[in-house]
Amino acid sequence: MAARRQWNLGAKLALIAAPFLVLTMLAIGVTLWVSWQLEGGAAAINEGGRMRMQTYRMSLSISIDRPQQLQQQATEFTRALEALRVGDPERPMFVPWDDTVLARFAAVQRDWQAYRARWIEQHGNGAGTPALLEDTTRFVADIDRWVRSMEAHMARWTALLHLAQVFTMALALAGTIALVVTGYLFVLEPLGQLEQAIGRIQGGDFSARVRRHSSDEFGTLSDGFNGMAAHVQLMYQTLEARVAEKTAELEEKRERLEALYSVTSLVAKAASLPELAQGFVQRLRRIARADAIALRWSDQANTRFLMLASEGLPGEMVLAEQCLHAGQCHCGAAEAPSGLRVVPIRSSDSPDALHCRRAGFQTVASIPIHLHDSLMGEVALFFHAQHTISASDRSLLEALTAHLAAAMENVRLQALERESAVAHERGFIARELHDSIAQSLAFLKIQVQLMHDALGQGDPLQVQAVLQEIDAGVRESYADVRELLVHFRTRTASEDIEPALQTTLRKFELQSTVSTTLRVEGHGLPLAPDRQVQVLHIVQEALSNIRKHADATQVWLDVQQQPHWRFEIRDNGRGFDAQHAGSHDETHVGLRIMRERAERIGAQLEVLSTPGRGSSVILTLAPMAPQPGPNQAGARPNDAHAGSTLAQA
Repeated sequence: MAARRQWNLGAKLALIAAPFLVLTMLAIGVTLWVSWQLEGGAAAINEGGRMRMQTYRMSLSISIDRPQQLQQQATEFTRALEALRVGDPERPMFVPWDDTVLARFAAVQRDWQAYRARWIEQHGNGAGTPALLEDTTRFVADIDRWVRSMEAHMARWTALLHLAQVFTMALALAGTIALVVTGYLFVLEPLGQLEQAIGRIQGGDFSARVRRHSSDEFGTLSDGFNGMAAHVQLMYQTLEARVAEKTAELEEKRERLEALYSVTSLVAKAASLPELAQGFVQRLRRIARADAIALRWSDQANTRFLMLASEGLPGEMVLAEQCLHAGQCHCGAAEAPSGLRVVPIRSSDSPDALHCRRAGFQTVASIPIHLHDSLMGEVALFFHAQHTISASDRSLLEALTAHLAAAMENVRLQALERESAVAHERGFIARELHDSIAQSLAFLKIQVQLMHDALGQGDPLQVQAVLQEIDAGVRESYADVRELLVHFRTRTASEDIEPALQTTLRKFELQSTVSTTLRVEGHGLPLAPDRQVQVLHIVQEALSNIRKHADATQVWLDVQQQPHWRFEIRDNGRGFDAQHAGSHDETHVGLRIMRERAERIGAQLEVLSTPGRGSSVILTLAPMAPQPGPNQAGARPNDAHAGSTLAQA
């Protein structure tokens, strides 16, 4: 059986419109051809009327005897007859020939030949005016009969033109009606049914369907709509279950985010290891919905596991498992796999689960805590019933324990940093005491020995001199202690070098009533905190020597930042001989202290002094790689401790 031919909508509309298009084109062609004929015939009729006028003009020329003008008029008349016979290529003019028109045109030609032979070629006999008038009237009458025959022929063509126009109008009306009917049948009706079905679906009737009427595009659209409606109906029927499923997924994700946020908040706020461990087990027990939980931390060799925190466990179990040896129980397995493992507690008498079984637990979930591929401990979750852990819960629990490992490592590192900072601060204080008060106490010890010698010798003058030295030494020691106390209370974490120098000079002015001037040139990279601390202490030591020994009235501090840091402390005091200063001179001791500090930061210290012309201390720092300044983000905690002795108001 031959397959039925499928017509699409375009083919159907083209098949219906094609006959009307062909007929319309034919009607238009006929109308154009008839119009062209009428136009040429009208030109011929107009030319016939002009021939009548030319005939009367020739008759007048014969009567008044104008032979030259008559010959010209006769030539034009002959040319007009020839144009009517063969047509005019310059314009649409042709005679609508039929038998009557041909016969009367032939009569006009014969009469013209006779008229021309009698009156134009034999112009000398033109005295017979009545005969001329008779021949002219007869010739014009022949022309009139010929013109009337053409007009009758043109009337028939005009009727044909009107008929063609009426036919074209009727054809246009019929075509319009046909297109409207076919458009309604093939387009509007299917669209109306589709619109009704859409309205029913919008109203909640998902059983609405569109009946297929044809195999065209609307048939395909009907099939697609019916399929979509069936799919929507199926989805609507299962919508409640899908919504419940998606709601459960969103709730699970919300709980995961809440758990991560809770643990993150704990890590950020916990200040000690017990607080971190106890807070973690409380949160993890709630997240895992466990009946009990225990957090154990391992030693470096993974041979023992110490319980840091627990919740929900019986007291006797906590005491019994305070410290587990590796392999002693299901918990604390040094060879355990890297991921979470669920261990069912059997009803046998195996000692591995003795305490768990006594407490009524049936399932233990062990989560090892790893940090950098090293086993740091484990978290044990206890359940009173048989329990399984889903893949999503498994990944969440493992992520939380990994977060715990990083947090506990951070706590340990922070503790080490605090210990290092304390040790560094103690060493710094020891150096300060050694470099200042210890020197003064050594001097006082020598003076006390000299006092004993003077008392033994009974020399009151020597005793008085030694007492004055001891009094001066005690005063200097007291001043040094006060100065150190002020320095120990200062910090450099939030202060740059320039405001720190201004604070130091202002404090010096209050202690000594000596005027100071600070000048800073250039813009260089900020000093590292440890170097800045030593620079400030060198400046303070130089100012201290000026206050004690220089008797100056003005101090200048010049700072140059480019191409490298350079500090120069100048005064207008009495100066000294730097090369021949005594080994026990306090100025020499201060210079040694400053040189030791300069060596610690790789700097060069130069002292220039002339007796009676003041002194100058120049500190030049070697260029180093850029480091964050004391007031810049990224400074390490140790840097802050290292700079804890900067001068500050």
